[in-house]
Amino acid sequence: MDITIHQSFLPHNDPDASLAFYRDTLGFEVRGDVGYDGMRWITVGPVGQPGTSIVLEPPAPPGCGITEDEHRTITEMMAKGTYSGVNLATTDLDGTFEKVQAGDAEVVQEPTEQPYGVRDCAFRDPAGNLIRIQELR
Repeated sequence: MDITIHQSFLPHNDPDASLAFYRDTLGFEVRGDVGYDGMRWITVGPVGQPGTSIVLEPPAPPGCGITEDEHRTITEMMAKGTYSGVNLATTDLDGTFEKVQAGDAEVVQEPTEQPYGVRDCAFRDPAGNLIRIQELR
């Protein structure tokens, strides 16, 4: 089999703030921005990697089959940063950390050598999603 990761999804509660974070702070390119019925799906991805994207989507849009209680739980988990996240990688962790921190992202963890053998840092995006950035060695 020849399988690759093409897209992954992260929720947003403010499409403009999320777009600014992924485009301006992380340097991702915008590949799509689709609106429907007052909602937006924004596709972003790293420059030079056209086959890998993140779709920033409304959390549990209407008609997706969840209850109001479930929607409230998702919204609460997003606010705490426990609903969703993504792991990214860079060869320059310290430089990347400084750039993301200068972009006013909420720092969760400064660059740290982890006991399980990686060096990484962590931020929250505007929706509260946990963004871990690991150093490629």
